[in-house]
Amino acid sequence: MELTYDDRALVLGETLVVADCHVGRGTGGELEFPVGSGTEMVERFRDLVERHDPEAVVLAGDVLHSFQTVPRTVEGTVAGLKAACRDAAARLVVTPGNHDTMLDAVWDGPVEREYRVGDTLVLHGHEPPEGSADRYVVGHDHPTIEIEGQRRPCYLVGEGQYRGSDVVMLPSFNKLNAGVRVNTMSASDFQSPLVTDADRLAPVVWDERARERREFPPLGEFRRML
Repeated sequence: MELTYDDRALVLGETLVVADCHVGRGTGGELEFPVGSGTEMVERFRDLVERHDPEAVVLAGDVLHSFQTVPRTVEGTVAGLKAACRDAAARLVVTPGNHDTMLDAVWDGPVEREYRVGDTLVLHGHEPPEGSADRYVVGHDHPTIEIEGQRRPCYLVGEGQYRGSDVVMLPSFNKLNAGVRVNTMSASDFQSPLVTDADRLAPVVWDERARERREFPPLGEFRRML
């Protein structure tokens, strides 16, 4: 199944996947302008849904940011994500992440530990998968790559990465997450147990201006070029 990259999201056939929305980040007073946790995120999400017209949309974990509280603005943002899918007649599903301890406070829709799309399983990635698949799509680590002194959110694509199956890791959908710089990371530096060989992870950067993806060699080779 072909992968389509777009604005920190991934399209698998008729399914759109975003990970690590971390709704509520920046609403606690630490940031004066909480761009990314509210209107901006919903607008980007709605644009993706309208552009790709998926049958299903999967929020692959860490929908919420806070473990213990739900700021009042969070409910409105989650409602905006729901409305975008409802308007497009797309089914919205959550595969919970480690941050989603308060998810029940704002979400009463479908929840699945893992969501299957053909030969692919979508999950947050903080725990090993229960099901087997040819490919796993995860989030959790918020990868970024530094190129010529500038950090960019990136996808990481690893062939044969977990039990012989491919792994695709998405960047955080929330722009407030600085992310981790993967340039020099080893497998043990990643939090997701699905990463077993960082040298074989190939970064993919979405160029928003050109509206195209830029693919780079696996990290083991790419490091020597930077």
